Amino acid sequence: MSPELDRTRPVWRQVAAAIATRIADGEYPVGARVPSVVELSTEFGIAASTAQKALAHLKAEGLIRAEVGLGSFVAERPEKSAAAEEA
Repeated sequence: MSPELDRTRPVWRQVAAAIATRIADGEYPVGARVPSVVELSTEFGIAASTAQKALAHLKAEGLIRAEVGLGSFVAERPEKSAAAEEA
């Protein structure tokens, strides 16, 4: 079953948001592999280029990291330092 997408908003943003939600909810814990471009294309019924753009956005946001030949994985989120919390 593919999730419903609102075709009036950028699809890649919706896919990135769906993956980010899965990460936040713990469905994809730190170090877990996230779906590939092909898997996202199939799941959401989107073009590979759209899936690639969503993954690139998540990488730029620091939510995932890519390992050549292995795939993309949930990145470790840095803990807020005490100094940053006091600022």
